[in-house]
Amino acid sequence: MTFTPIGIDIAKAKFDAAALRHGKYQTKVFHNTPEGFTAFLAWLQTFPAPHVCLEATGRYGDALALFLSDHDLAFSVINPTPIHAFGQAELSRTKTDKRDAKRIARFCHSQRPPLFQPPPPAVRQLQALVRRFDNLVEMRQMEKNRLEGADPTVRTSIETLLATLEAEIATPRNRIREHIDHDPDLRQRRDRLDTIPGVGDATIAVLLAALGDVHRFDRARCVEAFAGLSPKERQSGKWKGHTRLSKIGDARLRKALYFPALVAWRHNPLIRAFCERLKAQGKNGKIIACAALRKRLVLAYGVLKSGQPFDPNYALAA
Repeated sequence: MTFTPIGIDIAKAKFDAAALRHGKYQTKVFHNTPEGFTAFLAWLQTFPAPHVCLEATGRYGDALALFLSDHDLAFSVINPTPIHAFGQAELSRTKTDKRDAKRIARFCHSQRPPLFQPPPPAVRQLQALVRRFDNLVEMRQMEKNRLEGADPTVRTSIETLLATLEAEIATPRNRIREHIDHDPDLRQRRDRLDTIPGVGDATIAVLLAALGDVHRFDRARCVEAFAGLSPKERQSGKWKGHTRLSKIGDARLRKALYFPALVAWRHNPLIRAFCERLKAQGKNGKIIACAALRKRLVLAYGVLKSGQPFDPNYALAA
């Protein structure tokens, strides 16, 4: 073995680590804090060529990933779906944090996933602002839902919270705009995306935060897979099920593109023409909507990768 796979099962307060060497494991638990990261670094240095693998399970692993990056350590951030499938293939029946860390180490040894390339600080800050904006919008929608049919005794409380949320939402929205304006690279890419008809400020911010450097994607199909928009076919023998989206990818990016794609279907001549061609081929509404979503993502990818503004003649022919 030329490297030491290290599996990490991370939680809010701590993370379990498992190192696989010569078919045997060494395990240890660390606090999910800066002090715990320092102790983890010292533990890693006892192994030759460590390759750390952790699941992309939300914000709990962000600080550790940043720490590993700052110390130039080899690590991968893996979508939980293939790790889950790996466990099913092993017929795993027991689930504990330590066992999960060992399974991730085995996955790392078997698959040798690509190393994670962290985005630059400006993109990481934009990602944090976009997440905060989305969280506040979700909270506002939850309170709006509660307001419908709420008992009069709690309506005032809900309305007060809604007013507070409206004011809070303005803060990350303004900071996102200022952050992009003050960063030359983000501002330049924002201006290119802004040439695409129907792509608004909120969608642009999510695209910039999610895609980062688009040159890491070799072709449009790679960026579709990243967003979970690749078709997932189901076929066995003569039976053929409905083709669906894989949804193994960035859910926030799909969500940001979905409703603007529906609007574009109605009001954007290019997208409408594309959708009408699919409709003439007998495709149903959901398939057409998903295709419009992919089309918008591919247009954004093309604009960012080419460094050129949107060209309606090229887009119409594509």
